Amino acid sequence: MMSTKERILEELLLEEEVQNQNEIVLYNDDVNTFDHVIETLIYACDHTPVQAEQCSLIVHYKGKCTVKTGDYDDLKPRCSKLLDAGLSAEII
Repeated sequence: MMSTKERILEELLLEEEVQNQNEIVLYNDDVNTFDHVIETLIYACDHTPVQAEQCSLIVHYKGKCTVKTGDYDDLKPRCSKLLDAGLSAEII
C-alpha cells in the first residue's frame, strides 16, 4: 500500500504530465461541410465517426473545439493534415 506522501507525489507527476501536453484546436469556418470535417478528423486525428461528428458539432455551435491532446511531436503532423485539408486549426 502506498503512503500518503507517495500518493501525493504520484498525483503531482500525473498532473505535470497532463499540463505538459499540447492540444490541437479546430476552428469554425463557413467553407467546409460537416462531412469533410468529419472525414478529416477520422483521417488526421484517428477519431471514431461518433467522436468526429461530435467535434464538428461543437466547432459549429461554439466556434472551436479541442480535437486532439498529446505531445507536440505527435500533434504537429496531425495539425498539418488538418491544415492541408483546408481546415482552420492550431496547436496550443
